[in-house]
Amino acid sequence: MSTTSADTRPAHPTTLEITLTKAGRTKIRYPAELLHDDGTRITVRAPWAAPDTRDFGFVRFEPGDVFVEHYWRDRWYAIKEVYAADGTHKGWYCDVTRPTVRDGDVVTVVDLDLDLWCSADGTTVLRLDEDEFEQSDLPTTDPAAAAAALQALDDLESTARDRGLATL
Repeated sequence: MSTTSADTRPAHPTTLEITLTKAGRTKIRYPAELLHDDGTRITVRAPWAAPDTRDFGFVRFEPGDVFVEHYWRDRWYAIKEVYAADGTHKGWYCDVTRPTVRDGDVVTVVDLDLDLWCSADGTTVLRLDEDEFEQSDLPTTDPAAAAAALQALDDLESTARDRGLATL
């Protein structure tokens, strides 16, 4: 993964709007600072976008947390490095998505329900929301996309377990 050092920042900070859609509806929109866009991968930094804490049991996302988010135009996932307000690395939250589209200052991400969590120390790797994926209409309406989504989740899990998500 790219670093968040100054060499990845554009000369003039640019704010992008990240738009996450799910099942044809906008799930959330939030501003993010562009760190890097090489034409294939877009990297941004954004604060936790919700006003309150969300406790998943295995991690808490809370006000003050910072996300360094990596989106690809040619991959079926997005990876979010999660940091506490004090800079402590909490881990990686991965969304299985269609390849990302950037149109000007808007980055559109289509969430396909499947997620993966990997703790900062790599000891916890969890596949998430497989039940939601199976209950969605994607497996019947777009079997090729469903297969790509499942393959992306398998690839993320394998990478997390074998060599770590920081290698992507």
